Amino acid sequence: DAFLQLLRQKPVERITVKEVCALAQINRSTFYAHFPTKDELLKAMCTDLFSHVFSEELMREQTHDFSAGSGELQDKLTHLLYHLRDNRGDIVGILSCESGELFMRYFKEYLEEMFSQYLEEIQIHAPEDFVLNHLAGSFAEAVRWWLRNAMRPAPEVFSAYFMDTIKM
Repeated sequence: DAFLQLLRQKPVERITVKEVCALAQINRSTFYAHFPTKDELLKAMCTDLFSHVFSEELMREQTHDFSAGSGELQDKLTHLLYHLRDNRGDIVGILSCESGELFMRYFKEYLEEMFSQYLEEIQIHAPEDFVLNHLAGSFAEAVRWWLRNAMRPAPEVFSAYFMDTIKM
């Protein structure tokens, strides 16, 4: 929470472990017992965010409800976009700093895992690792575009655009 609060105020490269510890009211030794580096803290934060966003079961939430959804890829992508939008301050802060590439690497790993569940549906005749790399990279870069465009269009429209492009 302290790290997220600092991310809202300044880029991650300007945040020090000392500041995180002071705000969290913990000793530096406690921080280092859990995270060898700030990047490991960022990774843990991403894991926490992504573990829910990429969960198998979609639940009813304050800004969206996919709990009765079909479990189709477009529903999963739309759900993910709502979470990114709900956490926009954190996401934009992370992506706009030098650790943004680290965030994108973790994001793509989760995307590859998610897309792997839909390979039969997608029906692209290429090696699986090539297809997963392409889909994850394409969606991740599309999300960057979406962020630059103030998260417009709406998540449902954005996911429809993506689904249309992978049908080409």
